[in-house]
Amino acid sequence: MDLLVAFAVTLVLITLISLRFRISPFFTLIGGSILFGLMAGMTLDETFLGIVSGVGKVFSAFGIIILCGAVIAKILQEEHLIADIVLDIRQLVKDPRNIAGVSGYLLAVPITCCVTAYVMLNPILDSCEKDPWKRNILLYLAAVGSIVSYALIYPTPVVIPLFDAFAGGTSPLAYDAIAIPLSLAVLAAILCAFRWADKGDAGTASQCPTPVPAEGQRKIHWRAWSPFIAILLAILLAFLVLHLSHVSMINFIMLAGAATAIIIATPQTRSSGLSQAAKHAGLIIFDICGAGALGFVIVSSGFAEEVLGQLTLLIPVIIVPFIFAALIETAQGSRVVTAVITAEVLAGTMVANEIHPIPLILLISAGSCIVSYVTDPFFWLVQRTTGDTIRAVVKYYTIPIALAGMGIFCVAIGLEFLVF
Repeated sequence: MDLLVAFAVTLVLITLISLRFRISPFFTLIGGSILFGLMAGMTLDETFLGIVSGVGKVFSAFGIIILCGAVIAKILQEEHLIADIVLDIRQLVKDPRNIAGVSGYLLAVPITCCVTAYVMLNPILDSCEKDPWKRNILLYLAAVGSIVSYALIYPTPVVIPLFDAFAGGTSPLAYDAIAIPLSLAVLAAILCAFRWADKGDAGTASQCPTPVPAEGQRKIHWRAWSPFIAILLAILLAFLVLHLSHVSMINFIMLAGAATAIIIATPQTRSSGLSQAAKHAGLIIFDICGAGALGFVIVSSGFAEEVLGQLTLLIPVIIVPFIFAALIETAQGSRVVTAVITAEVLAGTMVANEIHPIPLILLISAGSCIVSYVTDPFFWLVQRTTGDTIRAVVKYYTIPIALAGMGIFCVAIGLEFLVF
């Protein structure tokens, strides 16, 4: 069978099965790997060897990182320190809408999961507003803010596979020197857009249950921030003293953050936090491993050489990564899965060779934001927690993320043609 047809059939079936049965993405992606391999002319043995190789490759890249992020998240949650973090942010940011967006933005990167950051913030933001509409606005902003940083900033599970595949000798600091200001600009634009929403004001900071200290009595809850401070210090140590590669560095700094979280925890919360973290990380890791399996099988089939050559005849090369990532995101809904598969397929191809690594990573990140709809597990989580209609979730979750993706796409194009 033609590989492009096999790819399209696989994406359609993954989408339909995800919508119909709502089963773990790991099983739909593994099933898609088997289906694609057989339709592409691979033997069953070749297909399963590709699946095993893809799972192993992704687990080795993400296992430590995601487990450490889950440990930090669950221990902070068990110790009730997330409220302290939000309180510290409130001392600098007064508008609750800004607090929600900034909190999601800040937590998603060190916790290595935008969904986990949203779940942790949900009860706090719930208590900040009695009015259902105003409360939902805060939840939408927390969700969108977490995705903005998660899709753009190194090191997150979205950016790491892209950086490993395409960046070569580029420094993570050089990438983040562009990605962080860009992500902040996107977040600011989204916050402004929500201010102009036709439903009016989203409330005042004084409605939050935890009082803000008086001007002369302000303090920072260092214990709540200590895992993140440890990560920042570990970055400096890794670069300036240990001279670690970026692969070693990301594992080193996440271990430093997790170790700090374990140290500050009480014995009771330490035990329960570690147990919950292992379960949570396992779900995330296996879903990403399923993506690695599908990506590896697609690459093994010769898809990149045959199909990407056809695509470049129809559309400009610079748009191919964006379109390809958007298709993968539409099919299965996970930004991490999109990044892993796209990195596997495009690495070493003409497309990757003709675009500078930084715009290339931004193009794929932009594509992963375009269709956050019914195949996106985060979409349904936001719908359940807000209680809004699907139409409302599309308006205040899907569309803002899509507009953010288009903004990132435009910046990436501009960087490629005007800077790089």
